[in-house]
Amino acid sequence: MGNPKAFLTVARKEAGYRPVHDRIHDFGEVEQTLNTRDRQEQASRCMDCGVPFCHWACPLGNKDSEWNDALYHGQWEMAYKILKKTNPFPEFTGRICPALCEKACVLYHTTGEAVTNRENECAIAERAFLEGYVTIENPVRNGRKVAVVGSGPAGLAAANSLNLMGYDVTVFEKNEAAGGLLRYGIPNFKLNKQIIDRRIRVMEQEGVRFVYNCLLPVVPADDGEWSMDTLYAALDHACPQEGGWDGWPVILATGTPTARDLNVPGRELQGVHMALELLSQQNRVLAGMEFSKEERVTAKGKNVLVIGGGDTGSDCIGTAHRQGCKSVTQIEIMPKPPVGHNPATPWPNWPVILKTTSSHEEGCTRRWNINTLEFLGEKGHVTGVRVQPIDWKPAPDGGRPQMVQAGEPEVIKAELVLLAMGFLKPQQPHPQQPSGWQQLFVCGDAASGASLVVRAIASGLKVAAEVERSFQEVKK
Repeated sequence: MGNPKAFLTVARKEAGYRPVHDRIHDFGEVEQTLNTRDRQEQASRCMDCGVPFCHWACPLGNKDSEWNDALYHGQWEMAYKILKKTNPFPEFTGRICPALCEKACVLYHTTGEAVTNRENECAIAERAFLEGYVTIENPVRNGRKVAVVGSGPAGLAAANSLNLMGYDVTVFEKNEAAGGLLRYGIPNFKLNKQIIDRRIRVMEQEGVRFVYNCLLPVVPADDGEWSMDTLYAALDHACPQEGGWDGWPVILATGTPTARDLNVPGRELQGVHMALELLSQQNRVLAGMEFSKEERVTAKGKNVLVIGGGDTGSDCIGTAHRQGCKSVTQIEIMPKPPVGHNPATPWPNWPVILKTTSSHEEGCTRRWNINTLEFLGEKGHVTGVRVQPIDWKPAPDGGRPQMVQAGEPEVIKAELVLLAMGFLKPQQPHPQQPSGWQQLFVCGDAASGASLVVRAIASGLKVAAEVERSFQEVKK
């Protein structure tokens, strides 16, 4: 470390967001950047701990202290080389990761001001593209091929890793462009889609093949029947290759496509939508796709109610503002988390504390301990939602807390209701695998259920290593 005492004299400094009155009129990224001097000064705050918890907390095992030190000394290319050893897509995580490393930072636990790892990571990645540190690699081919179904963060990570090992990799994507949740779930004001396009171009130049608008039979049908033969036949039809796909490994990285619904009276009313109906459509509109007036999901001139207090709900709030809503209310069935510190979730648990996002800062009525009873409407359109204030009572047997009424039902006026209550874990096929050889692999949210982008990337890297290990076992 060039300055092991910098944390004593240099305070945490975040780049912050563009002014609210400016950013709500467009879908440009809200987060700003620090100048080079300030960024390197922020990197100097890393103490190069004897036991760096940030390494442990990061699902990718990022070596934060190492690349922070290189960044502090102005060795940007070295910082990027260290970073890319563990993280293939720092330009994604540097924008949208909740920074598990920062909540593990020793400075966070002692002063409440962690090193700005996430912003530093993004700055390193952007400097790498700007100055040409991101180069095209030409791996030596090993004669093997693999199909990756799904091009979200897990699928991209698996495809990128296997391609660099020498595999002939083809990625099959049901949508018209790659990215999965990155492209169709996260608003442009958090992640500009040109950032995804830039990475896809690199992967294509390195040899990864992408097949779009390709919906494959990757889950059991209603009757439960499913086989690898069915999937192989679909792959051959979608992308014919010499020798066919039969027998080659297939990686399912299909994410969690089914959102949790809210089946209460009035659910059929027009104006009640899943959150991703709004978010994915808005991203497609920004990409140039057109929708009819009847198809368009828009908050313009409407009172909006978002049901669900997580990041997806927050994204709906920011999108509603940019579409010109009249008002936004967000309700959550769980209690309001504490501010700053929560003794119920001590280290090393993730601190469950109140999170205020850039979208919340743009204007939103937030309420907790609210249960939804009924959607109300007139002439087939939603006009309001009847809700019930509730509380949570400990269960006598120590099990799940019980919901109890805590106030009179009321009606929240809304002409647009967005359901942002998370996703259901998808059903996985379990085919018989030939002895000594594995054909089917599952990674990302498809394997774990809905989680973080950084965990999906880590899962994709892990499954790529499993594919290689499976080949090596066969050779033995």
